[in-house]
Amino acid sequence: MASTSSPISDFFRGRHVLITGGTGFMGKVLVEKLLHSCPNIACIYLLIRPKQGHDIQSRLDQLLNAGIFDWVRNNQPESLKKLVPINGDVTKFELGISPLDQKTLIDNVSIVFHSAATVKFDEALKLSVAMNLLGTKRLVQLSKRMTKLEAFVHVSTAYCNCNRQDVEEHLYPIPADPEKIIQCVDCLDENLLESITPKIIKGWPNTYTFTKALAEKMLLILGDGLPIVIVRPSIVTASWREPILGWVDNLNGPTGLLAGAGKGVLRTLLCHKDLIADLVPVDICINLLISAAWYTAINRPKSIDIYHCTSGTTNPIYWKDIERLGHEFILENPFSDILWYPGGSFKSNRVVNYLCVAAFQMAPAYIIDTLAKITGRQPRLVRIHKRLQKAVSCLEFFTTHEWNFKNTNVQKLFTELDPNDQKTFYFDVSQLEWRSYIESYIWGTRQFVLKDHPSTVPNAKLRLRRMYYLHRTTQMVFVVLAIRYILLGNKSIRRFWYSALCFLIKCISNATPSLRLV
Repeated sequence: MASTSSPISDFFRGRHVLITGGTGFMGKVLVEKLLHSCPNIACIYLLIRPKQGHDIQSRLDQLLNAGIFDWVRNNQPESLKKLVPINGDVTKFELGISPLDQKTLIDNVSIVFHSAATVKFDEALKLSVAMNLLGTKRLVQLSKRMTKLEAFVHVSTAYCNCNRQDVEEHLYPIPADPEKIIQCVDCLDENLLESITPKIIKGWPNTYTFTKALAEKMLLILGDGLPIVIVRPSIVTASWREPILGWVDNLNGPTGLLAGAGKGVLRTLLCHKDLIADLVPVDICINLLISAAWYTAINRPKSIDIYHCTSGTTNPIYWKDIERLGHEFILENPFSDILWYPGGSFKSNRVVNYLCVAAFQMAPAYIIDTLAKITGRQPRLVRIHKRLQKAVSCLEFFTTHEWNFKNTNVQKLFTELDPNDQKTFYFDVSQLEWRSYIESYIWGTRQFVLKDHPSTVPNAKLRLRRMYYLHRTTQMVFVVLAIRYILLGNKSIRRFWYSALCFLIKCISNATPSLRLV
């Protein structure tokens, strides 16, 4: 009989863990995985701040109401009692943690997972520095006082070195001084700071990647003697296998693109189709985080190990694949209450993309909202369009550039795992089949983000069919009006183009694929 022992699970037996960012997308999956696969873990402390009138216990209860905890709730209900909320805030002095709670953490914690961060690309520099840089500094200072600390796992991003095309798994020099940036942000007026932010972050596309790069340098400066390991994920997307197939809980990154395209409001995107879209499922990231913590604690490397949690060099998927597969599966499993027939395409030319945004997104939004006002309904498309364009503009840097992220350390770590751990804490992205993954990703976006119950699919397909005919009718009316406007003054040419248009309409009708209703 084969052994079912798991060195990683055994390592976490009786140990106390601290997690920052536990209420975020990756944090939720990390908490669930530790409870699920390390059932003998002693305690998981979650740093949580009160938010929007909810205290930390209420926020913990909300966290546990997520469907991803159903398995733990049904099979290991006692494990949920191991979650202990700690009142704190990474933007505050000493993380906002009371002296009593600090003592509890200092005396008990063995493993720290630091995933708290603002991931908004267009975040104000002041807040981005407070969360991503100062928060890291303060956690390092607290961790230095922990008497049992065996591993400090820092979640960074593969794009913190996006000013390089070839990126190895090591720390790169950065000209900016973290302490000077902190002082600068602290003393400058917010309006002045906003105006000079482009100069401060020069070389980086946004405040997120800039402050994450600074945080890594801060770890190098202040982390001497600490068992630090850095994991750099690329674009984190829906789960591949666990805790639920296709699970995702936000509209960040490609999820927002899929949702916008599926609803029919996103018709165009500036994107170089032949570039690699470095996606990585969230469960791959979490399993690597846990495995890296185990390896660091067991081997105590003399320097900071870095792991690229990426897919591009091992199992690449291209933006053109996402465009093609996304359109295919959105039509197979349409979203409810679509605003227009899903369509459009990626554009590689900035001017062409701008014209398409104006013609196929902005103009229809204003027209439909004007009609809504006239008929006494609530206008909403212009607001949606503006929010969507703001989000899309933040992604353009990543859809028009490509990087070669080396992941030698990740591959080596996987070979160091026990065979049972390779199955339980899998992070070999080479086994991922992208076609089926994108299908589950779209289904997950539909169910978990847009809250479309599976029972709504038949009605959604009926609406899709109606929108299809409306879409085609609108296209033909537009063509007719355009030709009529251009050729109104010449009768002979008008007769010729009328015949040609009739022939074109007939060809389009014959070439149009039928839509399935079931």
